[in-house]
Amino acid sequence: MTSSSTPVSASTFRLDWSAKVILFAILSSIFLAAMDQTVVSTALPTIARDLHGLAKLPWIVTAYLLTSTVCLPVYGKLGDLLGRKYLLQSAVLLFLAGSVLSGQAQTIDELMVFRALQGIGGGGLLVTAIASISDFIPITQRSRYQGLVGAAFGLATLAGPFLGGFIVETMGWRWIFYINVPIGIFAFFIIGFAFPKPKTAEKVRMDVPGTVLLTTSLSALVLFASVSGTVLPWDSAGPWLLLAAGLSAFGGFIRSERHHPEPLLPLAFFRFRTFSLSVIISFFVGVAMLGSVSFLPIYLQDVRGFSPTASGLELLFLLLGMLAMSVLTGRRISRTQRYREFPIAGALLITLALGLLSMLGQHMPMWRIDAVLVLLGLGLGTTMQVLVLSAQLAVPHRHLGVATSTVTLFRSMGGTLGVAAFGAVFSAFLAGGSHGDVQEGAPALIVQTLHTDFLIAALFSFAASVCAWFLEDMHVLVKRRDALDRG
Repeated sequence: MTSSSTPVSASTFRLDWSAKVILFAILSSIFLAAMDQTVVSTALPTIARDLHGLAKLPWIVTAYLLTSTVCLPVYGKLGDLLGRKYLLQSAVLLFLAGSVLSGQAQTIDELMVFRALQGIGGGGLLVTAIASISDFIPITQRSRYQGLVGAAFGLATLAGPFLGGFIVETMGWRWIFYINVPIGIFAFFIIGFAFPKPKTAEKVRMDVPGTVLLTTSLSALVLFASVSGTVLPWDSAGPWLLLAAGLSAFGGFIRSERHHPEPLLPLAFFRFRTFSLSVIISFFVGVAMLGSVSFLPIYLQDVRGFSPTASGLELLFLLLGMLAMSVLTGRRISRTQRYREFPIAGALLITLALGLLSMLGQHMPMWRIDAVLVLLGLGLGTTMQVLVLSAQLAVPHRHLGVATSTVTLFRSMGGTLGVAAFGAVFSAFLAGGSHGDVQEGAPALIVQTLHTDFLIAALFSFAASVCAWFLEDMHVLVKRRDALDRG
């Protein structure tokens, strides 16, 4: 098991038995964390009735989203400094503790706190597991296995609502959290058995000021995106105070990073064109993907009359395209040692799909909508994991965790801000109609609103495709990275 950049033929490279066990542990961890992001959504109405907390229901989701997002840079840096074995096991334990306590919650406030704890573990699971692949897979073959990561993530994300609905109907909502326990225990012991013991660091100098400032900034920005216009009205001071606090703390973080000997996020990385572009493209793709697709169930349920379960099944077409291209793209990059064309083509496919969705009609044949969802999945599968690879290749090997967490963080922030922004557009359009319009012509008004949302999302994805043209290809990155590692 090596991370050497020496070229290895795709036809001759094989994982040994221990590496296969490590890969299985990594995929299990990613599946566990990704599934929990969506499995709770189906149970929210039941939880609200049982715990008498309908007014605070959005915070069950926001608490997890907040902590899982803000901890990403910290996990990335700690993984580079301390090794990823024990850090990944710690993330599993935190996730399990949050799961068990969430299942035991007796009030909505308790559940919010325990979901926040679960999010700290879940964020660490994702970023540490993805970065771990780079520790034992050669650069030239890494894309094949990161394609499997994309497939596992997509499968877990879309399987979550169906599994959640089944568990709620057969065993009760608390088992949504308990079901994580056997999977998590299995992953914990597999990681302990298969992962090599990390080397003992001579001296760890954690960037405490930078960690505090970035955590404060991200917390304020995620809260701004999550509660503005819903919990806090736009015309109140609350949203703007959160935004001001987030931007101010981020400015302090930038100043702090310039002077710390071991910064949480080395600003020098942004001098590498491909690293900066990977981060920017990830943000744009996050905005386009989550900001638009999140509102598709509204069309299916309120315009076409689908049940929640049936509208969820429609997203399987998105999953099919995403799974297929995640695997095929990874294998193709391993054979050709070229990746640049994939984010270009993928972002253009996303743009085309969102452009077609912007022409949704009240009576459009479902086969056409399903075909567009497959197209959207093909674009996402071609793009998402490739951006992790390009960012990793652009920096020295010892900063793999930072590169992985930064791309993941910006994609997550893009999605969070996209959902908030498109939600504001959606609410503004609906509020713009008269009361009679909303009551009698709601389907037409919803379709008109979604046209605007999908069109804006298409512009973001087109911007991503333009940025992707300026990425450096694999042979350039590998050569420069070898020089950086030797230096």
